Amino acid sequence: MGKVEFKAESKKLLDMVINSIYSQREVFLRELISNASDAIDKIYYRALTDENLTFDKDSYFIKLDANKDTRTLTVTDTGIGMTKEEMESNLGIIAKSGSHQFKEENEIKDGHDIIGQFGVGFYAAFMVADKVTVLSRSIDSDAAFKWESNGPDGYTIEPAEKNEVGTEIILHIKENEEEENYDEFLEEYRLKQIVKKYSDFIRYPIKMDVTESQLKEGTEDEYEDVITEETLNTMVPIWKKNKSELTDEDYVNFYNEKHYGFDKPLKHIHINVDGAVRYNAILYIPESAPYNYYTKEYEKGLELYSNGVLIMEKSPDLLPDYFSFVKGLVDSEDLSLNISREMLQHDRQLKTIAKNINKKIKQQLTQILKNDREGYERFYNSFGQQLKFGVYSDFGQHKEELQDLVLFYSSKEKKLVTLEEYVGRMPEEQKYIYYAQGDTVDRIDKLPQTELVKDKGYEILYFTDEIDEFAIRMLMSYKEKEFKSVSSGDLGIEPDEKEKEEEKEAAKEHEELFTKMKEILAGKVKDVRASKRLKSHPVVLTADGDISIEMEKIINAMPDDQQIKAEKVLELNVNHDIFKALEKTKDQGEEQLALYTNLLYNQALLIEGLPIEDPVAFTNDICKVMI
Repeated sequence: MGKVEFKAESKKLLDMVINSIYSQREVFLRELISNASDAIDKIYYRALTDENLTFDKDSYFIKLDANKDTRTLTVTDTGIGMTKEEMESNLGIIAKSGSHQFKEENEIKDGHDIIGQFGVGFYAAFMVADKVTVLSRSIDSDAAFKWESNGPDGYTIEPAEKNEVGTEIILHIKENEEEENYDEFLEEYRLKQIVKKYSDFIRYPIKMDVTESQLKEGTEDEYEDVITEETLNTMVPIWKKNKSELTDEDYVNFYNEKHYGFDKPLKHIHINVDGAVRYNAILYIPESAPYNYYTKEYEKGLELYSNGVLIMEKSPDLLPDYFSFVKGLVDSEDLSLNISREMLQHDRQLKTIAKNINKKIKQQLTQILKNDREGYERFYNSFGQQLKFGVYSDFGQHKEELQDLVLFYSSKEKKLVTLEEYVGRMPEEQKYIYYAQGDTVDRIDKLPQTELVKDKGYEILYFTDEIDEFAIRMLMSYKEKEFKSVSSGDLGIEPDEKEKEEEKEAAKEHEELFTKMKEILAGKVKDVRASKRLKSHPVVLTADGDISIEMEKIINAMPDDQQIKAEKVLELNVNHDIFKALEKTKDQGEEQLALYTNLLYNQALLIEGLPIEDPVAFTNDICKVMI
């Protein structure tokens, strides 16, 4: 048979396969091995209905043979083989899948699902080979045939000699180019690496003769090269095994083998679903964060397999951002793959799987929190910030899902507590869930703003992460209890009748002084008033409105330079000795009042961790007081 040209549309598609469809050249081997596995599967299905045919799985295999001298890589299978007509149909027409046709004709629905769908995977070989030869003998024929092609120009088919049923695909590997190293596909270590990455869980053994240096028998220091046959793939994936067969050590070993992390996972989740969308999954909740977790370089995602063949190393759509710390994989028979088997054609199945996985992760974290508090807190120290980002992000869309997983340091318990634990301890008369924001627990503990709330015996949640207050503002309330900052204008703590009367008298008595101080601090504070919250401290800054002082600091530290300002109020403790000194300035002139006012204002800024606008003027004011 003379050379047959590919049809025009096939030429275009072949050019696309070689240059555009696949993002990694190495996937050609994944495609050829997948086709070989399909060919063996077809014998399995034939044996189910043909009483003259038996299927002994141990007799079937796939073999790789790399020859550097001839620059050939051969992929051999013991599968069903092809007749001349099937060669013309399956290899002569690009994008006609014999596996897809076989699948439809045999109504295949069981676990031995055939992988091939589009009939283009074979042509990925031309990404690395300038000539491809296919030698095949069908199970239905005593004759063998050879298909050969140099690429888009066309192909030839002619009779050949082959003793066993099956197929050999011989790739003549291209010569190296300036920016392309094709030699790597003739190296044993590289072929083993590719098989391990993409085809480790193909159900039939993938064999290769490997050269090992061994001590020569009868010598002490002489070595010789010995060729041994090695099986490169695991074959039976851990996620396809029954959970009862596996120990915790098995799961930890798999975690380490897959290089999911350098830590020991806190928990694993093994999922087997046989429903509308069938899938298996093994997920891990790590205990510690990788070094780049909170950077742009970190990529979330689970490994995605289709029938044991790796499709994507990291599928981001399987995990929400707030669970991006989860490691593991998903294997499904029901994925709609695109032509390159690298991306999904439709995402309906993926969304279903992702929704179920999300629910399982939430359940597992809840169980850890309930049954292993110490372990959960170790996990939370690494990933709690991500959960709080989840509460805040997407306009609070996930806040109810995550609110019971977040923890905050408690002023009373001196440890991390849940919102449920806080609310469960609230006195009946307490209206709000109180919180205070600051850089550290120790610093928050000393804040003047906390005095009144502590004096009432109320618990305060300490927020030390920048995201905390933003997340709580998005949450708004928990079990009908609103959140309230200890720095807010109204703490919701009602004074008794005596305290109310004292407040009115203080406001009236010191009205003139407060008005003058407000004028001195014009543009810096919204108001100056007597404080209801201070007990031992002389002065404090609080905020009116939606923007707190801590939020002002965080937002203004961002690179977009928004310059957001909280509406600050300077509160004074009228029972403090400093206030008595301040009152005396009324008889000492405006200059002395301005001196004391600015000192107290700058003192309040320092307490809040805010920058002093004019440090030189501040130090000069201190000197004036000291002289």
